[in-house]
Amino acid sequence: MAYTNINDPSAHFQTVLWTGNGTAGNAVTFDGNSNMQPDFVWSKRRDSATHFVLKDTSTGGTSNNDQHLVSSLTQAEQTYTQYRMDFDSNGFTLDGVGDSGFQGSGTSMVSWAWKANGGTTSSNTDGTITSTVQANQDAGFSIQTFTGASSGNSNWGHGLGVTPDVFIVKRRDSAGGWWGHWKGTARTAGGGNNWEYMGLHSSVAATSLSTFKADSTTITTSDDFVAPSASYLCYAFAEKQGYSKFGSYIGNGNGDGPFVYTGFKPAFVMFKRSTGSQSWDIHDSTRDPFNPMPRRLLPNLAYAEETRPASGGSIDCMDFLSNGFKIKSIETILNASGDTFVYMAFAENPFVTSTGVPTTAR
Repeated sequence: MAYTNINDPSAHFQTVLWTGNGTAGNAVTFDGNSNMQPDFVWSKRRDSATHFVLKDTSTGGTSNNDQHLVSSLTQAEQTYTQYRMDFDSNGFTLDGVGDSGFQGSGTSMVSWAWKANGGTTSSNTDGTITSTVQANQDAGFSIQTFTGASSGNSNWGHGLGVTPDVFIVKRRDSAGGWWGHWKGTARTAGGGNNWEYMGLHSSVAATSLSTFKADSTTITTSDDFVAPSASYLCYAFAEKQGYSKFGSYIGNGNGDGPFVYTGFKPAFVMFKRSTGSQSWDIHDSTRDPFNPMPRRLLPNLAYAEETRPASGGSIDCMDFLSNGFKIKSIETILNASGDTFVYMAFAENPFVTSTGVPTTAR
């Protein structure tokens, strides 16, 4: 059984639904078992074809945070007062007047939020270049900012103390992709020196490139990803038993799809077909509190939320179970026969708590 040191995942990750009102002071409060001050908030308007907005306390601070990036675009970091946010002790407050894509009057929104270190950063000299890091080692999440090496490879500390299973790098001062490695994609021959990567902004399949790797202290990339003297952001995640799981499964192409064991009841799962071209796909238990779960959002595309119930033999949905998730789809975005799909999952409840108490199915 999967015992854990994190009995309440809501202390480190929460999903919240909220409605924009077009005015400053719109407070969004989390409803998990624990209060949580977020450090990374990823938001999307559900009812319209608008972009995904990412904000964090490392790049913009905890108060009057005007800065944001967009996962469905490769544009540089933007500073808009319309997107101003305060990161509160149990949620966040929208202090901008909003626009139709984020905090406009009546907008139907979802935000996924992770805790790092309350906005408190420190200088990390583990790599050949110095990074600014805030890390939550208990939950396996850190945010790093850094300037690329003046020439050659860039190597910087991530602060997790263990090798990250997922890391995503984004240039801030100019256009550039969301390049990342996900556990479950292959490492090419040669002792793991070449790691496969994909772009969060892209539907393209995984491929490999020399010098794209991580260890227990640092992440290393070549100048194919990190340009000399440019400004960068990196999010890194390390698996924690009973709270987070990163890996892969093989599709079978039918409605009785694979079961994936996570060791917890999922709250959030993001998928990508790594051996073929396909969009990313996010499902969560807040938008879909009951099985089956047909509501999806595609973080590399500015699409409205899609609901894909059974129709003509086609279904795009899954079940969240007490110890994992079950694919119930014949669509290639989740279950192309013989293809590999990578996923990252975060818990609603551990399957078994640290005291040996099991959870129940949905």
